[in-house]
Amino acid sequence: MSDSILECKNLVKNYGSKNVLKGINLSFKKGKIIGLLGPNGSGKTTFIKICVGLLKENGGEIYIDDKKIGIETKEVVSYLPERTYLERSMRVIDAIKFFKTFYSDFDEARALDMLKKLDINIYDKMKTMSKGTKEKIQLILVMSRNAKVYFLDEPIAGVDPAARDYIINTIINNYSENSTVVISTHLISDIENVLDEVIFIKNGEIILNNTVDEIREKNGKSVDALFREVFRC
Repeated sequence: MSDSILECKNLVKNYGSKNVLKGINLSFKKGKIIGLLGPNGSGKTTFIKICVGLLKENGGEIYIDDKKIGIETKEVVSYLPERTYLERSMRVIDAIKFFKTFYSDFDEARALDMLKKLDINIYDKMKTMSKGTKEKIQLILVMSRNAKVYFLDEPIAGVDPAARDYIINTIINNYSENSTVVISTHLISDIENVLDEVIFIKNGEIILNNTVDEIREKNGKSVDALFREVFRC
């Protein structure tokens, strides 16, 4: 049995004449937290949207759990988009019911327990909550699925440091050794300590794919420092 959960070969995505992904080759192992790192417009979100079935590739192949992207892979993939999708008029309990209805692997007890620990009233409406609280709720819902791959697109952008710490801890504590978490972000220093591997993507091309330990040993610097050097931040 393969220890890879995702295999991507020569993946290409174009928007008209613009090449957004230029022959991406990647393999994600099970039980890892992987950072998909790059500046805005580098192709991170496009790659994730193809993985979760929201976009169709123009070329190449991509498999999750040995299956081509489709209905079967959606059953094992949990996705946190960059933008909040919960309706302002929706109550927290409504969001829980939505996830319970659509996802057979949703662990309602786990979600309720995490919400309780945050003193979030499940009968409150989204419109009464801060951005940070809504981000936490959305992450709790996503991480309460017993998925094989979690794709988190900018999960800590735009929230305060306390919320970031909670979000990072929630990610660490709610995935199993057989599942993989892929985090897209440009806030490297906040998540570096939880990453096993990192991928640098620039203009639709992979320019680095390595473990965090190997990067530190080979380059003698942190992932954040190397990122700033490579992308001249």
